[in-house]
Amino acid sequence: MSSSTWGSWFIHDEVEMVDPDGMSIWYLGCNGFILRTVQTTVIVDPYLGAGRPPQLVRMQPIPFHPHAVTDCDAVLITHEHLDHMHPPSIVPLVRDLGAALYAPAAAYDEPDLPVDRPAFRGRDHVVSPGDVIDLGDLTVAVHEANDPDAIEPVTYVVEHDRGTLFLGGDTRESPTFHSLGEQYEIDLGILATGSVGRQYFPETDEVRTRTVYMDEDEVIAAANALALDRLAPVHQSMWRGVTADTAGLATRRASFAYPRVIEPMTIGDRLAIDRPGVLPPTVLDD
Repeated sequence: MSSSTWGSWFIHDEVEMVDPDGMSIWYLGCNGFILRTVQTTVIVDPYLGAGRPPQLVRMQPIPFHPHAVTDCDAVLITHEHLDHMHPPSIVPLVRDLGAALYAPAAAYDEPDLPVDRPAFRGRDHVVSPGDVIDLGDLTVAVHEANDPDAIEPVTYVVEHDRGTLFLGGDTRESPTFHSLGEQYEIDLGILATGSVGRQYFPETDEVRTRTVYMDEDEVIAAANALALDRLAPVHQSMWRGVTADTAGLATRRASFAYPRVIEPMTIGDRLAIDRPGVLPPTVLDD
């Protein structure tokens, strides 16, 4: 665990100072988010580590330290990888704040870092597709994911009376997306965007070229299948060697009915579930 690049500003003076109107969604970098409503605060896939150079060289700042958080009702994990299931980032939220932890079984059994289950004090819940979780004024449905690099990944659909959010984790396009698009009216969908990149693997001392996340065409196809009103592409600027440029998404989406709006997000940005556009930080909101 390393120190926060931003100190305590982001948590204390931004996230926890906002009086959310509906549901607000803050981007934490990588594929992490804070969801806040009047009643509920949920943190999704928080990764506050410094990477694992030279294999994983982090390019985004660390926005806060987990011990600085004072309000968290639940943590949602999509799969077992280091940048999603990161015990040093999660344990303080569960142990100190009493947040409930929801994750697929492999995230507990085969994470990239060992998980100390007793540290979660019985707050660790195993989820699988078909589960529904009630969290205050949020209803969270667990669905399948298509991530060939993970063991048993899941996606989450979060419903609030002001709108519906799809959290894809690192999923790629899935045959289930069309049915999800018919089942839900998804206001905002978050999908991992990547590229074909080069990554170093220290266990074999080799550099491999591999596909990471979805490319631009795949992201638009997935968004169209899900019938997303708004698409937020993320993850593409996290790791050196596998970055992607999302500027071409607007051109590609012109051939499809969905998404209607593309919401580029940078770390620290806040979106509202029921209207487009990045909201300014509280210190700049006049």
